[in-house]
Amino acid sequence: MQPADYAEIFDKFTANISRHDCGKFCAPLNGGQPVCCTTDHAIPIVDKTEFALLKSRTDLWHRYVVKDAQARKLLSDLHKTTCAIECKGAAFCERDNRTLACRTFPFYPYITRDDEVIGLATYWTFEDRCWLMSNFQVVERKFIREFMAAFDVVFAKDELERSTMRSNSAHHRRQFTKQNRIIPLIGKDGGFLKVMPRTGEIRPAKIEEFKKIGPYRSDRAYQKAVKEAQGEVSVQSVMV
Repeated sequence: MQPADYAEIFDKFTANISRHDCGKFCAPLNGGQPVCCTTDHAIPIVDKTEFALLKSRTDLWHRYVVKDAQARKLLSDLHKTTCAIECKGAAFCERDNRTLACRTFPFYPYITRDDEVIGLATYWTFEDRCWLMSNFQVVERKFIREFMAAFDVVFAKDELERSTMRSNSAHHRRQFTKQNRIIPLIGKDGGFLKVMPRTGEIRPAKIEEFKKIGPYRSDRAYQKAVKEAQGEVSVQSVMV
């Protein structure tokens, strides 16, 4: 992937993930900031060529400075072609200059044991903090189409990235098999799918089968969590 390849993706991958501003749901539980926009939770990892493109377009991004031992451990095995970066914060966001990681979060392309890319899975370690991961039904079809098209470009040019996502999918299966949980997916053509524990079998699913997590289990749980976090609810309801 070269800077021009990322420029092509940025031009074509502009869809909103949802008609809802999902950051407004998690921000009251995170000091007023969306979880995915703070490096306290998620540190963007990008190809150095993508970073080169961003630097040519904006001063929004800079190299991430390691702040603690946990971050140092997390970033200790970065591939030499990648780097960790940080933006000025959600208040200064430039939508046209978001990284690919920003545009896709909390999703990654799920790859089956048969090496088929069939849809969108989530970075499940964020499920206790990310409202969207408890509300798959709000994800827009246009976003799904543009997500899949973007990774068609990436995978055609970068086998390492495909291999990384294949490994991530396998790790997801192992972790959810240990917990005897289905993996919820959004199919590449829309609709919902589930990956069965142990077998990895793909089956059609209903949204009701997807577990809501933590403070997003219900309005009551959400209101309680916001109160405990001394946050301010800026939206009517967590249940949509």
